[in-house]
Amino acid sequence: MSKTSTDANPIDIAEKLIACPSVTPATGEVFAVLEAMLKPLGFTVDRFLAGEAPDGPVENLLAWRTTGPGRHFAFAGHLDVVPPGNGWASDPFRPEIRGELLYGRGAVDMKGAIAAYVAALHDLPEDLPGTISLIITGDEEGAAVHGTLALMERMAAHGLRPDLCLVGEPTSSRRLGDVIKIGRRGSVNMWIHVDGVQGHVAYPHLANNPIPRLIRILSAIDALVLDEGNDWFQASNIEITNLDVGNPTTNVIPAAAQARISIRFNNEHGGTELVDRITAIAAAEGGRVEAKISGEPFLTEPGMLSDMVAGAIRDVTGVEAELSTTGGTSDARFLSRLCPVVEFGLNNATMHKLDEAVALADLRDLAEIYRLVTAKALAS
Repeated sequence: MSKTSTDANPIDIAEKLIACPSVTPATGEVFAVLEAMLKPLGFTVDRFLAGEAPDGPVENLLAWRTTGPGRHFAFAGHLDVVPPGNGWASDPFRPEIRGELLYGRGAVDMKGAIAAYVAALHDLPEDLPGTISLIITGDEEGAAVHGTLALMERMAAHGLRPDLCLVGEPTSSRRLGDVIKIGRRGSVNMWIHVDGVQGHVAYPHLANNPIPRLIRILSAIDALVLDEGNDWFQASNIEITNLDVGNPTTNVIPAAAQARISIRFNNEHGGTELVDRITAIAAAEGGRVEAKISGEPFLTEPGMLSDMVAGAIRDVTGVEAELSTTGGTSDARFLSRLCPVVEFGLNNATMHKLDEAVALADLRDLAEIYRLVTAKALAS
């Protein structure tokens, strides 16, 4: 395909995307810019809004191109970014190159990776059979309720289901290519409530203090050892993240006490199982539990997809990638329901920080890695 060097330059593409403010939940200009880049490459583009306030509306973009029968390879990512905060050396939404770095909110997480993939599309052979799709949300950094899940429904409506998926999250740790994510732990947050009877501290027999019961609940939870980890996952962990009785006075027994816990769990557990376990502990002391399961764990066993990504990294950078399941959650937890999925992208050292920046050389190398992976996935 005959395109100008600017069209195919990941640095120029990244600058255009960064220049569009898109704090989560994102809508509008940044999606129009990406659509304008994809349509000349022969992609059908479906943009749509999902959800309402407070977690929406969210804009999502699904793009696909089919050049004949064959495998369907998908690239997934997000155009929303976290708020930039104060104290940047330059405007976070005015991309700026200083030395060998490109600065701007989203440079790493993850407009840079999307730019690299769009650049890679320009250099793919025209005769590659199969389908390429881009699954791009504006809701990864927020509630993640109206983003990738809505995109998956949209894909089903269009009769699209990928065979392999690469998520462009910034997985690299020390240098580009050193880490590929083949799985993630699940996440669940729980709110524990214990009711009592308010009263004067001098007349405890007329009150019912909820705090000792909450302490016993938390002590039992803290003593739990969920597992020791396994071949691909670190041990699951429970953390107490908040404790509150809302009592500003010194001579009142409070009427209620609350705590919050967060569990990151590996594939030896399910979210519902853990909620039931904590609920039983709380119920023994008269407590009740509310829970939100943010995601279940997933694992893509090492094989064809991770081998293709690792091979492309080796060819471009000479780096031997480590396969890992560490870190927080990502939208791969949803996409893993459809097909094998791995995550690979830029160095994550500055993501979510002031003066977020990506190395120009990394953007170029990432575009070439993505090109090799896509070509291999469709040619296999």
